Amino acid sequence: MSQTKERQTPISPEIKKNEELLKQRLGFDQSFDVGVRKLSVFDKELQIYFVNGLCDNLYIIEILRELMLLDSYGKKSDVIDYKQTVINHLPHVQVEFVDTLEDAATQMLSGLISILVEGEKQAIVIDVRDYPGRGPEEPDTERVVRGARDGYTENIILNTGLTRRRIRDERLRNEILKVGTRSKTDVCISYIEGIADPKMVKIVKKELEAIQIDGISMADKIVEEYMVKQGMNPFPLVRYTERPDVAADHLLEGHIIIMVDTSPSVIITPTTLFHHVQHAEEYRQAPMIGTVLRWVRFTGIMFSLLILPFWLLLVIQPTLLPAGLDFIGPEEMNNIPVVVQILFAELGIELLRMAAVHTPSPLATALGLVAAILIGELAVEVGYFTSEVILYIALGAIGMFATPSYELGIAFRVVRVLLILVVAFFKAPGFIIGLTVFMLALTIIKTFNKPYLWPFLPFDPPAMWHILVRSTVPTLRFRPSIVHPQNVVKQRSE
Repeated sequence: MSQTKERQTPISPEIKKNEELLKQRLGFDQSFDVGVRKLSVFDKELQIYFVNGLCDNLYIIEILRELMLLDSYGKKSDVIDYKQTVINHLPHVQVEFVDTLEDAATQMLSGLISILVEGEKQAIVIDVRDYPGRGPEEPDTERVVRGARDGYTENIILNTGLTRRRIRDERLRNEILKVGTRSKTDVCISYIEGIADPKMVKIVKKELEAIQIDGISMADKIVEEYMVKQGMNPFPLVRYTERPDVAADHLLEGHIIIMVDTSPSVIITPTTLFHHVQHAEEYRQAPMIGTVLRWVRFTGIMFSLLILPFWLLLVIQPTLLPAGLDFIGPEEMNNIPVVVQILFAELGIELLRMAAVHTPSPLATALGLVAAILIGELAVEVGYFTSEVILYIALGAIGMFATPSYELGIAFRVVRVLLILVVAFFKAPGFIIGLTVFMLALTIIKTFNKPYLWPFLPFDPPAMWHILVRSTVPTLRFRPSIVHPQNVVKQRSE
């Protein structure tokens, strides 16, 4: 458990004592959604504890029906082991036992039912969870033209099922633990035994168990911050995905998946910078087409990162322009400096992005028209902005939106603004030094002691080739060395 060890109260054979303690802990008089159903079977009392809204009532009704029939038609004289007789008449595939009232209450609050039996020192726990939530729809941020349309949801049980549907290997492990002293949120660690690095699995477990917090209401993001100690580093150190096929592919490579209940995205670790710039669409097309898509995406990302700082440098120092490109730059300068125009335009793009997120879908089109016509064109006509500033800002925004990782796109946007400021103050030397510092910063970043720029630094030629070129699946014989897989070769019978 990740929480501080509490004093455990063993279940007493005296069921009334257990009832009083549970009523005090769970607040039966104040909370309408927690309840208990009592019945008598062969002159012994049974108490079924449940939470409305998290349980499937049909299962509970069926269990009550079987126990009532047992009491009506069964013979007390034939009962040798009372507890085993009750268990044999519970119509469910998953029946477990707990020894303390704390465990019984936690399981009940997780959506299971806890059954206390008079005279017994163990509670029977049955999984009848039916969490409210949506269906496995395709995630908005990872759409593909061809491919599966299902996506992870806020239900951790459904998410593990979506993954296991794609990997029917008996060595796929889904280990669950609870995080948060009050929320007791389910967190699942998924990996394939025999492929994933056991040391890495132990590190992940240790980091999760060390989390000391009341609750993780923000789910996977809080887990990430405890695990990777990101600090002020803007670059994502883990990859998020809402696609089960992407998660399954990373599991087969030797990565570890972390699922947090109530979150539709899962964490993939360990990852590098190049994991964040690949998209499932590349593997749904022919290898050549996938390579073209990848290079278009790479070009768009680099273009959006460098186009504004480089253009600003050419505007500030027009002597750097060759004779044939002297048309670059605004023909007429207005009263507002170019760098100020760029910074205000960057701020405007970010505000429009935020507005689009919070705008209801029927009004999104109207927002786009307002941004494009009223703000863009009128700002140019009035003289606040030049046309070229609007053009390059738009090109930079398109490139950032083409980045598959939302977190990486925001990080690059921050770097772009810093480069603009450096160029504005120090011109050409600032541009060169800024890019150098940027590359050095990426070089020293590590996640779980894995180099962030692998396979570029340290250089791994075969792996780098697979980053630059979308190779055919039959040629991908080896798993990436960055995860230290136990079984390096992919395509062989074991």
